[in-house]
Amino acid sequence: MNQKERMLAGLPYKPWLDGLSEERMANKKKIYEYNHCKPDERAKLDKLIKDILGKVGVGVHIEAPFYCDYGKNIEVGDYFFANYNCIILDVGKVIIGDNVLFGPNVSLYAAGHPIHPDSRNSGYEYGIGITIGNNVWIGGNVVINPGVHIGNNVVIGSGSVVTKDIPDNVIAVGNPCKVIREITEKDRKYYYRNYEFDVEDLLK
Repeated sequence: MNQKERMLAGLPYKPWLDGLSEERMANKKKIYEYNHCKPDERAKLDKLIKDILGKVGVGVHIEAPFYCDYGKNIEVGDYFFANYNCIILDVGKVIIGDNVLFGPNVSLYAAGHPIHPDSRNSGYEYGIGITIGNNVWIGGNVVINPGVHIGNNVVIGSGSVVTKDIPDNVIAVGNPCKVIREITEKDRKYYYRNYEFDVEDLLK
């Protein structure tokens, strides 16, 4: 295996070999162009993000600035929205489902370095994929670490650091992020804490 194949297989690899530096530089140029578009250049932004990412659903919008390593290792489903300053270190595969919302400053780190200083100083690093299900809201300033799987219909509270898998249909918060409760049918009538919807078209 070459170093790119090792990277994508989740094995230790050296990031300056086998064309990886060149791939990152090519992506940085695309990211630079994306981040310097005028906000009303919607068609250009849509075209660029489809060229940057590996797979893009319909209705995808990522606010600038946005940063990633390779881009092609990221797959996003339909109606994905990421607010300002999203960072995705896509050394490992990052798969994001449909109807997913990211608050500002959300960071997905599918990359890491060995713990022991001798191993770390060798230059080897690793990538382990991150998966996010459908209908997920990730609050602002959340960090998601390598190898994490977040289930469907999940809310991750602002400022959380997600180090372990999160199951379906829960609210999880904290550092380290932990499940605090399930999301139930009772939650449907509230838009924030105990604030009830006052609209009639909610489910139409």
